[in-house]
Amino acid sequence: QLGLVESGGGLVQPGGSLRLSCTASASSLENYHIGWFRQAPGKERAAVATIGRDGNSDYVDSVKGRFAGSRENPKNTVYLQMNSLKPEDTAVYYCKATSPLRGDYWGQGTRVAVSS
Repeated sequence: QLGLVESGGGLVQPGGSLRLSCTASASSLENYHIGWFRQAPGKERAAVATIGRDGNSDYVDSVKGRFAGSRENPKNTVYLQMNSLKPEDTAVYYCKATSPLRGDYWGQGTRVAVSS
């Protein structure tokens, strides 16, 4: 078990920013590919961003130019910087760590609400 914990969610006004963190308590994330997902009320969980082991990131079209992923391996933490937030970004956000050798692990989620 990695002991993944997301944090940084909250209530923010449209146009605001949040930085989500995904931290592993039991092991390094250096060897894991990280995915950020979100699940809006009444919808299925969907991928938002991926952050490779080399730090390269990819994003779904709806968040390109607004969200940015990064890694801080010495802290066993991966981040998702979210700018210019919109009401449609409201969801529970999850991180997933994936390794072909070590398996897949999910965090418990952090809630993001974008509302005026």
